Parts: sequence; C-alpha cells; structure tokens
Amino acid sequence: MSKTIGRGYILAVISVSVLLIWLGIYKFTPTEAGLIEPLIRNHPLMAWIYNLLSVQQVSNVIGTIEIVVGLGLLLGLRHSLTGLASGVAASAIFLVTISFMATTPDTWKFSDGVLITNFFLLKDALFLAVSVMVIETNKSALACGISDKVRIWAKSA
Repeated sequence: MSKTIGRGYILAVISVSVLLIWLGIYKFTPTEAGLIEPLIRNHPLMAWIYNLLSVQQVSNVIGTIEIVVGLGLLLGLRHSLTGLASGVAASAIFLVTISFMATTPDTWKFSDGVLITNFFLLKDALFLAVSVMVIETNKSALACGISDKVRIWAKSA
C-alpha cells in the first residue's frame, strides 16, 4: 500500500472485519437464520432466493459471504487490490442491509414521540462509511494492479 494509513483507519477496518466474521459465523445457526428471514422475505430483490434454498441455506450463503469479505478486509490492510475488492463487496453488503429499513414492515416506529428504527440495521450506515474509506484508500491499487499484471505478462511473453 503506497499511502500511509493511520491507526484510526486500521482500527475501523479491524472492527468491521471482526463484526462481519462474527456475524457471518452466527448466520450458520438456526436462530440467526430465523432472525434474518423476514428481512430477506420482504425485500423485493431478494425474496426469490427462498424459492431455491432453505432458510438455513440462505443464511449459510450470506454468512459465508460475510466471513470472506471480513477476511478480505483484513488482508486488504497489506494488499491493496484485495482491500479494494473487499471494500466494494462490504459496501454492497451494507447497502443491502440498510435497504432493509425501507423494505421490512415495522422497522420504523415511534417511541416516546421519537421516530426510531431497528438500530441493528442502522449500525450498517457506519460500516458503509468504513467500507467507502477502504475503497478510497485502495482505489489506486486498481491502476497499479492492472499495470503490474501487464508488466508481468509482458516479461513472461
């Protein structure tokens, strides 16, 4: 990585990675599979998946993706191209999760006169911000990664 990155960035990436991996592991339990089912069933772009896979299988797929992306974010601290790809994947995960606030019934309610939402979903706005920071920190890797591959290919030809 050509840029010097600060401790705050490293802490943010490690924190998001640990939570992704931890929640990804939890997706393999029947409890979490049941908890995320209403979110997915009510999402217009995701509900179809239950026509192909069981509730647990869907949760397992999502858990696997979360674990892989969490590990990728950690590897991305040393390998910019991996960081870039993982940042994009994490952003997609968190955008989908945030969209559940618009597609899941009873996600918003008034409590003591204050409109609130499911804070479990809302936390992903912060995770999205970290993912965008990862993309911005590693975006130069795309040009470097491609030029390195061309250079390596040209030497071997």
